[in-house]
Amino acid sequence: MSATDDFQTSIPDLEISFRKLRDAKAFIFDMDGVLYRGSAPLPGVADLFNALSIRGIGYLLATNNSMATPESYVIRMATMGVTVGASHIQTSATATRDFLKGILLATARIHTVGMPPLSEQLFAGTEWQRVEGDGTEPVDAIVVGLDLDFTYEKLRIASQYVRSGALFIATNADGTLPNENGVQPGAGSIVAAIAAASSVQPTIVGKPQTLMMTTGAEILGVQPHEAVMVGDRLDTDIAAGHRAGLMTALVLTGVAQREDLASAEILPDYVFADLPALLTAIVGHG
Repeated sequence: MSATDDFQTSIPDLEISFRKLRDAKAFIFDMDGVLYRGSAPLPGVADLFNALSIRGIGYLLATNNSMATPESYVIRMATMGVTVGASHIQTSATATRDFLKGILLATARIHTVGMPPLSEQLFAGTEWQRVEGDGTEPVDAIVVGLDLDFTYEKLRIASQYVRSGALFIATNADGTLPNENGVQPGAGSIVAAIAAASSVQPTIVGKPQTLMMTTGAEILGVQPHEAVMVGDRLDTDIAAGHRAGLMTALVLTGVAQREDLASAEILPDYVFADLPALLTAIVGHG
């Protein structure tokens, strides 16, 4: 692990430590807490992506958020001065769709708990049938993401489907997500409620599972060890990148803070205060 504010480390040592980072062929970025908090972009976003583009270094955005489509992220990033195509944006909803294509029949019946963009992404390009029932109809799977309108009735219906044998799939298990004022409950809080009510644990698709990392490296045309995962969460972003064989960089602008490193099961290769500090490490010290 390297830290830009460790005053016990000499500049030559830092140069050696950052060499692998500068040699990276691609970067995968989490979004919430890394590129922005809530609706506010974080400092240095445009400068960082401009530097990567100038150097011909590929990048992909991978978020556990299931509440927005890749196309909406394209628009959002454009307002920050960053141009990225929809094919280079992964959400936990698109990753869940790709995962389920490998295990469900084309005629599968699926119930969802989440905001409208979850279903929009999940059912796109498939023949799966969306089931909105009372918990008594036969369904093959339920898919759960963050639902800002979650209610007791939704909990009752979802847990009934799971108890009746439906596959229980979670887009992600993030207990919280960052916003402008700190953090708010994440999809994991809803997933946990359904798990408690059904006595069944879900299959989790998003980070810290490695699917988004391995697929991201394939999209970028690099081997996992040639890429860097940049995130703000030790338990999801850093864990997923490490398990998939990527280099990992933690930025302290989201959920994880420096004191959390002492109890982390998996440590990042690099720690940066923010994106400008990461950019300095990539382009070199003056």
